[in-house]
Amino acid sequence: MLSISEVGDILDRLAEELPPEFYRDLSGGILLVPEAKHSQYSDELVTLGEYSVSQSGRMIKIYYGSFEKLYGWMNEEQLTEELREVLRHEFTHHIESLAGERGLEIKDEEQLRRFFEKKTRT
Repeated sequence: MLSISEVGDILDRLAEELPPEFYRDLSGGILLVPEAKHSQYSDELVTLGEYSVSQSGRMIKIYYGSFEKLYGWMNEEQLTEELREVLRHEFTHHIESLAGERGLEIKDEEQLRRFFEKKTRT
């Protein structure tokens, strides 16, 4: 697995791919968090990224430890693509939040529901 510093450099490059308008009101910016984060719904699920709105502002967190846990075997190119996908997913949450929309949030909830339904059938 690449070091947290190397992943931070990749994340910086990926963030530069996005238009400046995407950053409107993202007061907390993009944080690369060292630890892994397990889902609040199950320890089996790992959270790769997270968009949050709080008194501290709006921010995107990317969990280095979660990437390490799930994708530690990937080469730089593969890991970059996974990071790009997660970063854009979280930015979609941000943009929808600014617009008062919940489409992706609903889709994420549906995926969780299907995961748990499948799990209870096995």
